[in-house]
Amino acid sequence: MPSINGSAVKKVIVACDAGMGSSVMVASTLKGKLKKYGVEVSHTPVNEIPGEAGLVVLCHQGLAARAQQTAPGAVVVPFAIFMGDPAFAKVEKAIANGEDLVS
Repeated sequence: MPSINGSAVKKVIVACDAGMGSSVMVASTLKGKLKKYGVEVSHTPVNEIPGEAGLVVLCHQGLAARAQQTAPGAVVVPFAIFMGDPAFAKVEKAIANGEDLVS
């Protein structure tokens, strides 16, 4: 299982599939929260996740297996709901405090 220390996270990608716009809203919210830590946040389709170092992928739990296949070295953090899911706070806390994140 891939893991990363929050202090090594350089980029967070919010991956989607349905194109409903909910994941764009999540990416926008996270961009504001993670900017102070120097972490870039972007949005991409699940089948186009880049394979780069320091990458954390947030995606709906139904897409987690596909995200891990697309970017096997990335730490994939699944979430269940688009607004207020604890996964978002978990990622922010790990980045802020240098805690480990595990797929």
